[in-house]
Amino acid sequence: MGATKVVTDETFEAEVLRSSKPVIVDYWAEWCGPCRMVAPVLEEIASEHGDKIDVVKLNIDENPTISQRYQIMAIPTMSVFQNGQVVKQIVGAKPKAALLRELAEFI
Repeated sequence: MGATKVVTDETFEAEVLRSSKPVIVDYWAEWCGPCRMVAPVLEEIASEHGDKIDVVKLNIDENPTISQRYQIMAIPTMSVFQNGQVVKQIVGAKPKAALLRELAEFI
């Protein structure tokens, strides 16, 4: 990986809920084709806007506790957390321009 970080059930609270800046959590799985399509886009966003927002990835197969807690029913789902709360949710793979529009208030 590069600019994106991997989080787990164990590191979620420290990396996401206690973060001082907004965090995009990308819920994904190895077998998910659309997840693989959106991953490089999120990597670019993390590289270009890392000073304003963190981008983290959570594998739902390896970390079921967090995905159940936030009721993730479809992947890819991207949740934006701010001050420990979900403030936006984006479901499905989208092109970079569409994701940047969705995230404009945070970056």
